[in-house]
Amino acid sequence: MTTSWGWIGPYLIVIILAMMVGPLLATLPLFTHTFIQPLRMNAAQAVRLIADGLCLLMIWLAAARSRRDLRDNGKGQTFIRAVLFPSAFLLIILVASRAYDAHGIPVLGPPTQPLYNWLLTGGLLGSATWLTFAWVRHAEALTQAFAGRPRRRPVEAEAASDETADEARAAADVAPTPARAPGTVIVRNGVAVPTSLGRYHVVKELGRGAMGVVYLGKDPTIQRHVAIKTMRLDDIDNEEELKEFRNRFFREAESTGRLSHPNIVTVYDAGEQEGLAYIAMEYLEGTLLSCYCQKSTLLPAKQALQIVATVADALDYAHSQGVVHRDVKPANIMILKQRLVKVMDFGIAKMASASKTQTSMILGTPRYMSPEQATGKDVDGRSDVFSLGIVLFELLSGERPFDAENMAALVIRIAKAPHAPLLKYRRDLPTRVQAILDRALQKDIPNRYRHASDMAQDLRDVFQVMPR
Repeated sequence: MTTSWGWIGPYLIVIILAMMVGPLLATLPLFTHTFIQPLRMNAAQAVRLIADGLCLLMIWLAAARSRRDLRDNGKGQTFIRAVLFPSAFLLIILVASRAYDAHGIPVLGPPTQPLYNWLLTGGLLGSATWLTFAWVRHAEALTQAFAGRPRRRPVEAEAASDETADEARAAADVAPTPARAPGTVIVRNGVAVPTSLGRYHVVKELGRGAMGVVYLGKDPTIQRHVAIKTMRLDDIDNEEELKEFRNRFFREAESTGRLSHPNIVTVYDAGEQEGLAYIAMEYLEGTLLSCYCQKSTLLPAKQALQIVATVADALDYAHSQGVVHRDVKPANIMILKQRLVKVMDFGIAKMASASKTQTSMILGTPRYMSPEQATGKDVDGRSDVFSLGIVLFELLSGERPFDAENMAALVIRIAKAPHAPLLKYRRDLPTRVQAILDRALQKDIPNRYRHASDMAQDLRDVFQVMPR
């Protein structure tokens, strides 16, 4: 999101006026001939000191406002945000020292030795150390800023099943695709790509994931781009299993297609063609939430709580329609340019799990499973609440509440082991956030939030009273 810097104008105007008007007023006879007894100085000297103090105050206020407006994006903004205060502090000390030499000594006399020198030296060393520490700590963010813009993922949903996969491909304007005979296949870079799926022209491949290949498609009727996810059917040899999969696939596609919510990706169509089951959905451009789950790129706590509350509301709506997500994770949540939150891949995990070729997806993404998913039991909306609790924990701390070296150990930790206290990593957060997480991550289903909307409301109650 682009930050508007129009607010900086008034600060600059005040600084410029103070630098120009202060000395000008100090030369007027009215001020030079007026002595202020309590301050033991004439009015001209007082005006100069006030003008200098106002400039220093504006510098600090501008630094504070800039730091508040800049976001931790893991790149240049993170670096600038870190060095703003120490840089402003160092500048203020230097300017204040010169101002005292110019205006303070005639009024207050020479500084008392050695206290003045100790204070000046301490301030300079302290601000320089602060600036150096901030520079070193965030040097990686500066390096990333000069390394070029990362590729952004333009598709509606993740192109790979692993949440640590490459995040995004640059979105580009796509030229109209010439009409081809339906059902034909062309070879690009040694890979067979269908020229069309249903009524959609296939423009290009966007990525490959656990479900199959994701394509960028175009509806020629209304000139709308869509993301098309595919799964292969011709790998299922058993006729009964194939029939069962088809029925489940289209049943899940129908149920997710009925969802109409501003924070849920829209499913337009589903079909089957030449051994491929496909589902066409809304094509989005934005940043995956997984980009903000590292310690160096964490969002402000209030913004993170707002995002998770929005996701909880979207999940609650889906649950009210009888649809359980089953694969809630940061890689399935996208933040659009307008800061609109979109939850993606509703029902995809269940669709994929119906295929014998997709057994790794039966329980969803391992690190975000609920205990009932991990043990193969039936799930309902409260399973999504558990997964959302893991997302919230990671979004606030950059750590996962459950992790292990192998799948078996991970299942045991999720099903049996307590999660680490969030306040161990974030002591600046209200204790109410810990209570919300504790309830969302309860092992026993009845002890969790019954409705995701209840979790959303508790989160809003917290961030509404948090300072900006």
